[in-house]
Amino acid sequence: MIKPPLTAPSDPSDIDITRATSDGFAAALPMHGATDPSTEGQGTTPGSFARAADVGGPYMYASPDTPGMPPPSTRTAWDFLPEGWRVEPCDASEGCMGHNQGTAPVRAVAPDGFEPVTQLEHARLGTITEAMRRVAQREGHLTPEQVRDEIAAGRLIIPANIHHLAGALDPMAIGRASRTKVNANMGASPVSSGTDEEVEKLQWADRWGADTVMDLSTGGDLDACREAIIEASTLPIGTVPIYSMIIDRKLEDLDREWILKCIEHQARQGVDYMTVHAGLKRAHIPLIRDRLIGVVSRGGSLLAKWMLHHEQENPTYECWDDICEILRQHDVSFSIGDGLRPGGLADATDQAQLGELEVIGELTERAWRHGVQVMVEGPGHVPLDQIEFNMKLQRRRCHGAPFYVLGPLVTDIFPGYDHITSCIGATNAAWHGAAMLCYVTPKEHLGLPKKDDVKQGCIAYKIAAHAADIALGIPGSRDRDDELTKARAALNWQKHFDLAFDPDTARALHDEDLDVDTDFCAMCGHDWCSVRISKEIQDFASGKADDYAWDKPKITDALSEEQQAILQQRGVLDPAEIHRLASKTRKGMAAGEVKAACHSDSVSADDARRLQALEGVAVVQLNTDEVNRLPKHDPII
Repeated sequence: MIKPPLTAPSDPSDIDITRATSDGFAAALPMHGATDPSTEGQGTTPGSFARAADVGGPYMYASPDTPGMPPPSTRTAWDFLPEGWRVEPCDASEGCMGHNQGTAPVRAVAPDGFEPVTQLEHARLGTITEAMRRVAQREGHLTPEQVRDEIAAGRLIIPANIHHLAGALDPMAIGRASRTKVNANMGASPVSSGTDEEVEKLQWADRWGADTVMDLSTGGDLDACREAIIEASTLPIGTVPIYSMIIDRKLEDLDREWILKCIEHQARQGVDYMTVHAGLKRAHIPLIRDRLIGVVSRGGSLLAKWMLHHEQENPTYECWDDICEILRQHDVSFSIGDGLRPGGLADATDQAQLGELEVIGELTERAWRHGVQVMVEGPGHVPLDQIEFNMKLQRRRCHGAPFYVLGPLVTDIFPGYDHITSCIGATNAAWHGAAMLCYVTPKEHLGLPKKDDVKQGCIAYKIAAHAADIALGIPGSRDRDDELTKARAALNWQKHFDLAFDPDTARALHDEDLDVDTDFCAMCGHDWCSVRISKEIQDFASGKADDYAWDKPKITDALSEEQQAILQQRGVLDPAEIHRLASKTRKGMAAGEVKAACHSDSVSADDARRLQALEGVAVVQLNTDEVNRLPKHDPII
């Protein structure tokens, strides 16, 4: 079995790993030193084609760069220390780290009397906080020291407001050294929802795998809604403060004092990260005149209108240092907003978007000088061929600060399905460097997401994040996939569902066609089930894992209320059939030794077809006489 090397070779082209091809030539596999994402190296795959892990260096976990892509920055947050700080060598036992890659151990020294507040400040001083230890525990593949060092370099953040951290918050990390994270947006609007519904959606998003939640409320009692969400949430909560700034007042009346007052109020409430669209400047406005869809960021459009009205510079850019000081006092992380993100493929990667990114790089450096943690927001709508460039340009311009992207959507003509169009882009974005993916729901562009939309958006983005983690070779990221594969190979349906991300949907869809756990599925039927045939071939390992063995088919349990709801929503079965599946009881099949009649090994071919037809199984008519069956336990020739 071919496995990739554990460390990157000096020249990946020197790796001599080949496979024979049908035309007799050998094809070199593009191995770049990444480890196998399976802890035990299960299966026959050669492993990840990603770069070797570089935690502590500029690549962290990264895809190989396509020729022509911007290289990583040579600078990190270490190059932007506050005034009066210095870096000095230290002994490894004293809590020190590498100052950029390949240097002797160091730590920062702050002026006398300085008291660290933010996770970034603690990391620079060599301290491992309890939040860092918790992050390492949750990540599994990172040590507390690695978490600290990545934070000190500015490549990882722990969004953990000191007030929320003292309450319900369970610390997590965002950065390319960690697993890819997913954010869920929610919030009341002037025409829909309220506080109770938003708290319910928060809990629903948590259930379906969201790692953070942004409260984007623009209607109702914003303060009460925000407080209720923070109090109820173990997840970090983000906001866009400008939404609150213009409630019950004109946009044109927005001024420096009110901006700072609103930001400080939300910081005291416990908001963990804030989106501030300070990168959009007056000079960028002429660049958007010919866009097909102008400015699609709410915060960006509001500030653009303010600048045009007052003929002045962006007020959040002008008071950036004051905002930094407020966020530092409460350890609120920046999520520097992309006010000029493209709202359609026709406007992607244009001069306005790239010009704003240049300013965001400057703002990142300034925030680091204040000791504030930073991540950067990114596009939007981007053609598939432009995603890698966008990810790697941000990596360079913002010195490796975590990139948090919305999608991106890779086509514009599927409203109602944009959780899918954006999930495709999100997978590519994470593979090429994005650290957190902002989900898109089926209601994107159409309305405020309801509960089921939140679920659909979360699941689509968990798929994207998980797929990218496997591709990047993050240790252990494929373990659950391998276990489910073994359960599937053994035709152990219950373990198959237990390992599924959404067991209820998997079980409901299975039982919709065949409510018996047996050695074939309703898609193939017994005679054409390749998994069953592979399991019966003696020389194959497939399906023979001891932990997944089972000895007889059984009637499945009655459907739960949630499983019933899934089938009712699908509308395939009539209510009477759903009622039958929900009210059945387990009978002799579960306890008896005789195989169920639907198990076609125990009946004649004709009876098997008849019984499978009764269960709703579409079966191709085959000659199933014993003489025509694949021989059991014969070695493959």
